[in-house]
Amino acid sequence: MLLIRCPYCQAERPELEFTYAGEAHIARPLDPSKLTDDEWRDFLYTRSNPRGIHAERWRHQHGCGRFFNALRDTVSDKFLATYKAGLPRPSELPSEAELEEARS
Repeated sequence: MLLIRCPYCQAERPELEFTYAGEAHIARPLDPSKLTDDEWRDFLYTRSNPRGIHAERWRHQHGCGRFFNALRDTVSDKFLATYKAGLPRPSELPSEAELEEARS
């Protein structure tokens, strides 16, 4: 079972308390009515699916109920950092060599 640290509660809790809420840091359109059908489709459904570090939104569903962002390695499924919604993505991340070591 994964343990996820909620940046609001300041506690590591089992993944069963959390709900995945999609990719983080997506620019929302200011006026969706001005988008073409293809642009609207891409905004709604097209997401990156990287191998490696990925910024995601999560919700502490069975805790404080708040949304937050997390950086997760999609290869090892390890959470590298969690941070409050609205804050920028952390710049200090493990090196690729450190990630490879953690994966093995």
